[in-house]
Amino acid sequence: MGSKIDWDFIWVLLLTLCCCGSLVHSLDNTAAACESLNSLVQDFAFRSLVKHRPQTGALYDALLPRNLSGMDVSVVRLRSRRLWNKGANFSYFQIPPRTMSIPHVRRLAIVYQNLGNWSSHYFNLPGYSLISSVVGFMVFDASNVTDTSERNITLNTMGQPISVQFPNVTFMGRGSINTRVRCVAFNANGTFQLTEMSSPGVCNSRDQGHFSVVLPLEKKRGTWYLWVIGFVVGFFGLIIAGYAVFSSMRLLKTKRIQAMEKQAGEDQVLESRWVGNSKMPSAAVTRTQPVLESGVL
Repeated sequence: MGSKIDWDFIWVLLLTLCCCGSLVHSLDNTAAACESLNSLVQDFAFRSLVKHRPQTGALYDALLPRNLSGMDVSVVRLRSRRLWNKGANFSYFQIPPRTMSIPHVRRLAIVYQNLGNWSSHYFNLPGYSLISSVVGFMVFDASNVTDTSERNITLNTMGQPISVQFPNVTFMGRGSINTRVRCVAFNANGTFQLTEMSSPGVCNSRDQGHFSVVLPLEKKRGTWYLWVIGFVVGFFGLIIAGYAVFSSMRLLKTKRIQAMEKQAGEDQVLESRWVGNSKMPSAAVTRTQPVLESGVL
């Protein structure tokens, strides 16, 4: 005899595979969009450096096309020695001193981004809503700004955090909302990390990337919830009403029996006996026994 097929298990397995496939597809789309955005921003930022003949330590705004209106991009060129000695405090980011580039380069360029109203177009977090613009920064080898093959490099902060400031987040201190807000860091591969804020309006990071502030979405209750509440309340209401009616009828019946017993005691009928030719009432028991008076024969 063959074993019975567990169709419920097969259905759950197929549903899980579909959900996982949808999530992987979403992550792939996010990673592709992030890569395309980084390539575009890098191109406009380095064009700005070539145009201005940049001075080391000066922040320049990149000129973006009209179809990217609402997005802000800026770039600064630094010597690695200065980054090690002083760090970098530009735009929304504060990179601490004692930071080195990997691999080591003589000069590096930091490209800052504020996606503005484009934030939700490139980045989305299921179950959360963005309550601030997505900001980010990337680091490139800028030893030769005319070289079209700029290399992306990473930073080693020696365990110190990189501060990300969100000055436009104005809800801080409004009770329970402040406890539910989270920092989110979007990685280049489409994944993300959620962390708590280090202080109001400030998030921490260990590397470059894109960052924002999010708030969990409130789950909306459907009309079925009200129907369930109404059914439960109505069911228990019927039980209580039925019990009250039953108790009232039982009490009324008890009082009626007591009244009948009382009436029966008051209306007790005497027995009848024949005395000669007459029928006369006679009590079954006399209360007082007759006593003859003294001196009477």
